[in-house]
Amino acid sequence: MQANRRVFLEKIAAAGALSLLPAAHALADGTPQPSPQPNAEEKNHFVVGPYLQNVGPDEATVMWINHKNCFSWVEYGAGTHTSKREFGYTNGLIEANNRINKITLTELKPGTEHKYRIVSTEVLGYKGSKVEFGETITSPMFTFKTPAPTDEEVKMVILNDIHDRPQIIPQLLYRHAYTGNTRDYDMVVYNGDCFDWVTEEKQMVDHLIKPSVDVFATEVPFLLTQGNHECRGSFSRHIPQYYAYPDNKYYYSFTRGPVHFVVLDSGEDKTDDSVEYGGLSAFDRYREVQKRWLEKEVQTEAFKKAAFRVVLIHISPWHSGDWHGTLHCREQFGPILNKAKIDLQISGHTHRYATHDADSTHSFPIVIGGGPLEGKRTLIKLHATPKELNLKMIRDDGELVGKYTLSKKVV
Repeated sequence: MQANRRVFLEKIAAAGALSLLPAAHALADGTPQPSPQPNAEEKNHFVVGPYLQNVGPDEATVMWINHKNCFSWVEYGAGTHTSKREFGYTNGLIEANNRINKITLTELKPGTEHKYRIVSTEVLGYKGSKVEFGETITSPMFTFKTPAPTDEEVKMVILNDIHDRPQIIPQLLYRHAYTGNTRDYDMVVYNGDCFDWVTEEKQMVDHLIKPSVDVFATEVPFLLTQGNHECRGSFSRHIPQYYAYPDNKYYYSFTRGPVHFVVLDSGEDKTDDSVEYGGLSAFDRYREVQKRWLEKEVQTEAFKKAAFRVVLIHISPWHSGDWHGTLHCREQFGPILNKAKIDLQISGHTHRYATHDADSTHSFPIVIGGGPLEGKRTLIKLHATPKELNLKMIRDDGELVGKYTLSKKVV
């Protein structure tokens, strides 16, 4: 998709202005602010969205948040037509009287552009079995393209350790992920620690979802891996409501073009009995569950047949210090990954950008993105074809600070 040149430049300028905005999601003493309740006097509107999740060859999940409780649906179709309509339902009941919408479109045609728009009708209340409806609001039309199993390339960008600095998203993407007015990516990965302490919905919207929607997320999907800071704060357990994860798990795999991606959740970097979490953490057990899943994952046909295999994990099991989380990830995941012919691992967490060639401890190169302060922030660009995978890590000032060119391994 191409943006109007004037609008494109205006967005770059606005990205710079965003750096002046405060990250006000807590009181001065650090006490979390509760999420604001919808103002009864204010008309219903879309708080944010739509934004795309899990766009595969034959399905896509469309998400958005309304100001008030609604019954909502997606109107969509291939090409220029929007002759279909989809809504969510659970156990026979159509999802309604809710604000957060997560609607999956299925049986889509692979490798095809699809038009869509979101529609929400306010639910005013119930009188017995009768539902009283209010005003209907409708978004503009948007477009996304489903990948095809036969696609021979993938273009992805990875950001990490934003830490409640939403201006980083437009600044890095507009400066370093476009050729002219055209995107250089099919997908965006936020590889953990997008927040400091997750305390409310407004923080989730203002510091990640809305800047993503403003730049790309109505047309290009993104995924958020869980960093250790996503584990923290009074609102952390609500995060899954705002994103679509396969099987509702933070660890999973998917294939795009010639690359099979394995997403792992490194969890907290502290021990489960750390006083900060009041005994409400079980990350050791969680990583052990992931280990058993990973043992099966590396034996799948999709993993073995891929031209390239890339791991996305926030805390690298190597080169991330000697905190408990790092060492436990190394113990649980390291032996499996070293035997599985992994081509590349991409991580964050340390706030120090670095590249680490394969050595006696890990059999594949590791790229760790930097952040979140100016001069340390990075954008990682991955471009793969059936024969070659290219990775570039670009610092916020445009300097190339990491690079790999990998050829397909002969298995």
